[in-house]
Amino acid sequence: MFSKKTCNQDNTAHPTPGQTPYQLMGGETAVRALANRFYDIMATAPEAKELYAIHPLPLDGIRQKFFEFLSGWLGGPALFEQKYGHPRLRARHLPFTVNQQLRDQWMFCMEQALDEVVENKMLRDGIRQSIGQLASHMINC
Repeated sequence: MFSKKTCNQDNTAHPTPGQTPYQLMGGETAVRALANRFYDIMATAPEAKELYAIHPLPLDGIRQKFFEFLSGWLGGPALFEQKYGHPRLRARHLPFTVNQQLRDQWMFCMEQALDEVVENKMLRDGIRQSIGQLASHMINC
């Protein structure tokens, strides 16, 4: 015969954030600032020279698309999906050679932009970890 297992009967809900990262960052203004700062760094940092070289100029259109992607990815309005459909990031990046070096250059720009734009360290670190995994997923060679 089986004995009844005794477990912690604390059925209180686990704490979950009441706001999305998009809201915690400061909404549209902060997310746009993050996207723009990312591309400002890419365009000027010697550490991102190869990454910058593969982007179409001017960067205005891609800045806007990146903002739209980040908006939905961070839990705000799904602007990218509304315009272009599901991001399918890996498929969209397959025509380009994405190696470890380019991933690291991309992360260099993003990490610096996060440090400058996102004030809350816990939020910044969480975004950094998640977007780092996403960047690694884009490697295709």
